[in-house]
Amino acid sequence: MTPTLSPVARGLSPDTPDAGLIAAALRGDGAGFAALMRRHNRLVFRTARSILTSDAEAEEAAQDAWLKAWRGLAGFRAEARFSTWIVRITRNEALGRRRRVAASVIPLEAAMTASDPDTRAALADEPHRTPEAELARAQTRRLIEDRIDRLPEAYRTVFMLRAVEEMGVEEVAAALEIPETTVRSRFFRARSLLREGLAQAMDDALTSSFGFDGARCDRIVAGVLARARAEGLAVPD
Repeated sequence: MTPTLSPVARGLSPDTPDAGLIAAALRGDGAGFAALMRRHNRLVFRTARSILTSDAEAEEAAQDAWLKAWRGLAGFRAEARFSTWIVRITRNEALGRRRRVAASVIPLEAAMTASDPDTRAALADEPHRTPEAELARAQTRRLIEDRIDRLPEAYRTVFMLRAVEEMGVEEVAAALEIPETTVRSRFFRARSLLREGLAQAMDDALTSSFGFDGARCDRIVAGVLARARAEGLAVPD
């Protein structure tokens, strides 16, 4: 029985460039493509998620996109970036999936994105987080993710690739097959919409914060009356 060689024994390592992993995959080495997937999986998932706004749907779309990429790997042009190529495949897969779902069902997504330092700090890792801080951080993240999900799709995908994945304007333009000026304008508009949405959400949250319900009111009144009675003040029966 022929022994199975480890990725390292086959000349692969975490530092192997994409071209080396692609070459290994084209030789029939599955470890090469597995390494490619691990390297670019977050990018693929986030691209699909920006279109489908569903974790479960995005995961399935990502799997389908990877399979299509694997099958068509021989057609990948070495002069292009692999990340650009896989984003394009993922986007097409996600859009196709959404169209298929829409045909049978009526369809209804860091910070890394917010500009103010307080929001960024809330999302940043801290060495000794309290449960309260963890809860606040999770709530902030959910709020931002929800607002990103509400962006129009054309803005949302550009925003995800530029702000979250930190891809360059040129690469995003190549991946989405749109002009660089369009990438810049959509990214600017997405940030504006996101800031407006976050500001509105904050206003709404402040309005309902520190609720003064009946029980709290009753406790305060009772406490004041008790203290007033102890001081000999005229207290109503």
